[in-house]
Amino acid sequence: MSKTTRRSFVLSLGALGTATSVLGWPGIGHAKAGGRVVVIGGGFGGATCAGYLRRLSSDIDVTLVERDSTFMTCPFSNAVLGGLYDMDFITHGYDSLRDAHGVKVVHDSAVDVDADAKKVRLAGGPSLDYDRLVVSPGIDLRWGAIEGYDEAASATMPHAWKAGEQTTLLRRQLEAMPDGGVVIIAAPPNPFRCPPGPYERASLIAHYLKKHKPRSKILIYDAKPKFSKQPLFEQGWAALYPGMIEWISESEGGAIDAVDVGAMTVNPTFGDPHKGDVINVIPPQKAGTIAEVAGLTDDNGWCPVDQRTFESKMQKDIHVIGDASIATPMPKSGFAASSQGKVCATAIMASLSGQEMPDPSYVNTCYSLVGPEYGISVAAVYRLGDQGIAAVPGAGGVSPKDADAEFRVAESRYAVGWYQSITSDIWG
Repeated sequence: MSKTTRRSFVLSLGALGTATSVLGWPGIGHAKAGGRVVVIGGGFGGATCAGYLRRLSSDIDVTLVERDSTFMTCPFSNAVLGGLYDMDFITHGYDSLRDAHGVKVVHDSAVDVDADAKKVRLAGGPSLDYDRLVVSPGIDLRWGAIEGYDEAASATMPHAWKAGEQTTLLRRQLEAMPDGGVVIIAAPPNPFRCPPGPYERASLIAHYLKKHKPRSKILIYDAKPKFSKQPLFEQGWAALYPGMIEWISESEGGAIDAVDVGAMTVNPTFGDPHKGDVINVIPPQKAGTIAEVAGLTDDNGWCPVDQRTFESKMQKDIHVIGDASIATPMPKSGFAASSQGKVCATAIMASLSGQEMPDPSYVNTCYSLVGPEYGISVAAVYRLGDQGIAAVPGAGGVSPKDADAEFRVAESRYAVGWYQSITSDIWG
C-alpha cells in the first residue's frame, strides 16, 4: 500500500474502538432477546463482549466474572518498562460497564463449569446460571516447560507477560541494574500472546538503558527462526540503539532449555550457559486454566471454536474468545480479542433473538513502539471463508521499510491514540 493510503487505513483502524457499525461488529437489528449470559474474564475480549451484548439488547442479563477490581493491559506495559508511562496509564476499572451499560460485575474467580447444568461455580460465592457462557480467560504460562522455571522462579526472573506486579518487578530490576549490565529476554515458541511483544520490549528497555545505562546490552534468546515485523524492528534497532540489542535465533542456539535462578543463567539448546543481570523469561503458553477445567481445550492447550460464532467445538452453548481461542490466522492480540468479542456478542444476540447471524468480519492492528517517537505497525482485515477465518488480500499491511522520520513519529502517535480509543470503548 502507498504511504498515504496505508496511513489513512491504519488511522481508521485506530478509531474502530469507538465505532458502532464497523469491521469486527457485524450489523444486526436490535430485537427482544431475553436470556442470561455469563462472561468469564474482563480483559479485551470478555469486557468487549459483555458491553456490546448490552448495547445490542438491554433485555439480555449479562454478568461479567473477573477476579480483579481493575485490569492492567499488556499493551503499553512495555512502555511502562521503558519509562514512558506509569502503571496508572495501563490500569482500567469496570465502573463504566456496570453503570453505563448495566453489566453485572462480579469480582470473583470462576473455578468450575457444569456444561450440562449450565452453571458456573465461583470460588467465593454461589453458582451462576447461564443460557450462554463466554469464556475469555487469556493465557496461562506453562510452568516447568523450561527446566528450572516455575512460578517461584518468576520472583527472580520475571516473565511480565501478565501486566501488574510482574511489570513493576521487572521495572525495579532494570532500575537497580548497574551500567554495563546484561539484560536477557527469552522469547517463546509460537503460538503465544502478542507476537511482536518481546521485540517491542527489547526496544523500549533499550530506550531506557540508552538514557541511563548506555554501556549495557540486551540479548534476545529466541525459540523461533524469525519474528513478527523483524525487518522493521532490526532497522529501528540499528538506527536508535546500534550495538545494544543482539537477537539469537533458534538455529543459533536461541531456544532456552533450562534456567538456573541461583546462578542467574540461561541454558540454550546448544552452547554455553549465559549469565544475565536481569533475566526476563517468557515461557510457552496455553489457554487460561478455567478453559481446561471446563473441557474446552485440545491436546495443545488451546480452544477449538466455530470461527463464525466462536462457539466451542467441545461444549455446546459455550463460546471462547481472545487469546485462548484458536482463531488462526488472527494473532493473539488485544485488538483481535476485542474484534472477536464483538462478533461473539452478535452471534449470541442473533441466537437468543431468533435472527440470522450475519457474515462476520474481523480486524486486527498491532502497533509497536521502537522508541517514543518511532512507531511501526501491522494491520489486517479478515473474513470467513470455506476453511474458516482468512485474511482479505490487499487489506492492511505493514509499515513501509523506507518510511521517513515523520512517518515513524506519526505511527508512534497513532499507537497512543489507538490505545486510548480502544480502552475507552471497552472500559470507559
